[in-house]
Amino acid sequence: MKNILFICNQNKNRSKAAEEIFKQRWNTKSAGLYNENQVTEQTLQWADLIIVMEEQQRKELGKRFPKMYLMKRILSLNIPDIYSYEQEELKQILEEKMEEIMELAIV
Repeated sequence: MKNILFICNQNKNRSKAAEEIFKQRWNTKSAGLYNENQVTEQTLQWADLIIVMEEQQRKELGKRFPKMYLMKRILSLNIPDIYSYEQEELKQILEEKMEEIMELAIV
């Protein structure tokens, strides 16, 4: 089973929902960039694959963790911050985008 880390800005909606949805398929964790549960180098090391919700978040990871950034596979789902945690539309989009990514990533 692969370790997948989901990252968004606050870890309230998108990444938190993704962690919950996919925990039956993979080992999942989630973190935010601008909150109390901020992503750490240790959490990045744990991950086999890092999934960000927006391209800007990938760039921020590169600024904060330049060495780790070069060593990890970081993919973006391109999901804007307009959804709430329990929203069915968010769950559906996460499922669709992860299916696409996993076909390409061969994780």
